Amino acid sequence: MCKAPSVTPERPATSDQGRLSVGFEATALLGRPTGVGAFCAGALSGLSGLPSLDVSAFAVSWRRRHEMAALVPPGISTRQRAMPARPLHAAWARSSVPPVEWFTGRHDVVHGTNFVVPPTRSAVRVATVHDLTVVLYPELCDPPTLQFPGLIRRAVAEGAWIHTPSRFIADQVVEEFAVHPDRVRAVHHGIPFPPAHGGDRSGPPIRLPEGCDRYVLAIGTVEPRKDYPLLVSAFGEVAAAHPAVALVVVGADGWGAERLAAAVDASPWRSSIVRTGYLDDPTVAAALRHAAVLAYPSRYEGFGFPPLQAMAAGVPVVATAAGAVPEVVGDGAVLVDPGDGDGLAAAISRVLDGGTGLEDQVARGLRRSAEFTWEACATGLAGLYRDACSDSGWRPGRGHRPEGPGL
Repeated sequence: MCKAPSVTPERPATSDQGRLSVGFEATALLGRPTGVGAFCAGALSGLSGLPSLDVSAFAVSWRRRHEMAALVPPGISTRQRAMPARPLHAAWARSSVPPVEWFTGRHDVVHGTNFVVPPTRSAVRVATVHDLTVVLYPELCDPPTLQFPGLIRRAVAEGAWIHTPSRFIADQVVEEFAVHPDRVRAVHHGIPFPPAHGGDRSGPPIRLPEGCDRYVLAIGTVEPRKDYPLLVSAFGEVAAAHPAVALVVVGADGWGAERLAAAVDASPWRSSIVRTGYLDDPTVAAALRHAAVLAYPSRYEGFGFPPLQAMAAGVPVVATAAGAVPEVVGDGAVLVDPGDGDGLAAAISRVLDGGTGLEDQVARGLRRSAEFTWEACATGLAGLYRDACSDSGWRPGRGHRPEGPGL
């Protein structure tokens, strides 16, 4: 068990000044960026501009916490004590001690941004549940992720509110965890580094195979849920009709990446398939701007950043109607059924063929993507924080002690 620090950081809640003090867990900002990291970066950029909030970002990390100051926008505090990740996660899996205030100081709200929210002494708790892959498709998850459902259930039982990035996931959370709908709030994400539409005269940042002058682009960590083997199979039909088109897969290897490698090796068009691995944000943005089409063959999604990024760049999108994807893309993308390789191939080929309908699709995508901003996300989160505090009997300057197990 972790020993309590001798002195609590001098960070009093600011609720007596009419502002909410929010502790925002941003551990995902450390290391190689992920989708959760993109959410943390974007949400903090929006929250930093709200005068009604006093936001402090913290990382459950012993050595790397000092890196946070360079990763958050101006106006976001990063004052905290060292938080040893493994001992804390082990302790929090068994009990409600130690409270996170031992390390961060007092807050009115603590927001856990990656499925799990730490126990608190008096703060209202909010947890972001990005999707329910771990519940619906446990075979697609690694062992550490399989612990999430139990931790979510416990937080809900102790009074935590839930934030989801889509109404689709909010409905699933209500059903799966028996949470009252009023305590689950869908707030859409914004778009990470939306690439500008047009104006880029440079060439693509990716070297294409000989004989190829266009490419189908896929973006995302290589894992079973993304169903890249299906895309490789569909690309065989696409390449037969469009031999000058390559397939470019951008994303770091995750759990199950060997299935994609096997699919590429078995493809008769493997010489036209490029795997770049991880690329930084500017390079991904450049790759998007030059793509002929973005393919998003996912089996399940709680939101989906790449289609929005592509639509914002004026790039046509072909995606599967998986999870929250239809809710997010609206009429701005061509949708096919998950697992339908023939439908995926046919839709990609139609985009590559061009035509007047393609311009209409791009225009719809631009309009739809413009609706997703981090400012709107921050406003929605701020409303969630206020409602959670009010519902819990919180009053300015008096704090709140949750009912149920704990301190």
